Amino acid sequence: MTKREAERDRASVAPIGPIDASKTPRFAGPASFARLPRLDQVPHADVVVAGVPFDSGVSYRPGARFGPTHVREASRLLRPYNPALDVSPFDIAQVADAGDIAVNPFNIHEAIETIEAAAVELIKNDTALVTIGGDHTIALPLLRAAAQKHGPVALVHFDAHLDTWDTYFGAEYTHGTPFRRAVEEGILDTEALSHVGTRGPLYGKKDLEDDRRFGFGIVTSSDIYYQGVREVVDKLRQRLGNRPVYVSIDIDVLDPAHAPGTGTPEAGGMTSRELLEILRGFRGLNLIGADVVEVAPAYDHAEITGVAAAHVAYDLVSLLAMRHEERAG
Repeated sequence: MTKREAERDRASVAPIGPIDASKTPRFAGPASFARLPRLDQVPHADVVVAGVPFDSGVSYRPGARFGPTHVREASRLLRPYNPALDVSPFDIAQVADAGDIAVNPFNIHEAIETIEAAAVELIKNDTALVTIGGDHTIALPLLRAAAQKHGPVALVHFDAHLDTWDTYFGAEYTHGTPFRRAVEEGILDTEALSHVGTRGPLYGKKDLEDDRRFGFGIVTSSDIYYQGVREVVDKLRQRLGNRPVYVSIDIDVLDPAHAPGTGTPEAGGMTSRELLEILRGFRGLNLIGADVVEVAPAYDHAEITGVAAAHVAYDLVSLLAMRHEERAG
């Protein structure tokens, strides 16, 4: 069977969607993302959600290793129709939960290699991946996997911090260094790199100088406040063009009022509404993958952060499902 014949055959099979909430209450049953089927329960997947319970790269508060489970629990209330994007993502693409990528918590180099190999396997056969962390260290191996498939990718990085520092306590691989390593490895398209939502004190002005040298443009949280979502989206879309785009979201891009459950909170951040509206403005872009990281449930009273992260992941899945439908159509 040729690849085109296989695609036609898959398109003729209706996707398997989430558990019916009218038959099984949302607080019952397995806690897969959005109560979707597991990857081993479907014949193929167009979009997969995977967890990476790893936080050995953090520099302050640990706990993001429990993020994937927390976000899955918070996703129980997600429903199959996304009115903001006018799409039923689970009807137009087969979406499945791939479970967690098990990594060595005591060896960061081995963990990075394991994540990269698992991501390469998951995204073969035109499958897109949304990853739930875990700390931001995991972005580097995920970008390596994306670049193997698509070549150097454009990056939109939502974060309170730059994450382009060189080392921390002499360590080259931490949650504050992934994008410097990615630039050095040539896996990012340096004509289309953007930080969004940055704020707070830095170690020195050289941090910003290094960042510009790597090719990053910066949209601060203050820029979002003064310019508004629409202007920010327009600027990002102009910068990204038709390039393959990877979106990496540290949940601390949100103000601690909207995301207290994270390892390195900073005052003055975005609202969850602003983040979701910016993501929805990416409709039609060549989105190829995404991650949502740094959810630390130990600090997340009332599940505020988990709910925000679940909705962010849901919109990312919706955008990737729409992209799949466009390519298949």
